[in-house]
Amino acid sequence: MLIEMMTGKLHKAVVTDANLNYVGSITIDEKLMEAADILPGQKVQIVNNNNGARLETYVIKGERNSGTICLNGAAARLVQPEDVVIIIAYALMEKEEAKNFTPKVVLLDSDNNIVK
Repeated sequence: MLIEMMTGKLHKAVVTDANLNYVGSITIDEKLMEAADILPGQKVQIVNNNNGARLETYVIKGERNSGTICLNGAAARLVQPEDVVIIIAYALMEKEEAKNFTPKVVLLDSDNNIVK
């Protein structure tokens, strides 16, 4: 049986931009993606700590070391720059694999620098 498990998380990311005129997705700094083991095109859930909104979209690789967290397209209506969000990646895995799997949780500061 396959179950859906969290594989990576960017915790307390600060939204740097919201671009309504882009065709969907979230752009994330490449360094942050690697730290949380998130791939380009991977489906993620975004939880907005400021307003409680939850949404799903896919990831686009942003410029390395830029700190970019940009919600694009319709998702831009659910966030504002400076909102604090949690970005969660999931994957399907066998139940036995899931029992021993450790997700990568990355805590960020207010400038989207890795704290832990």
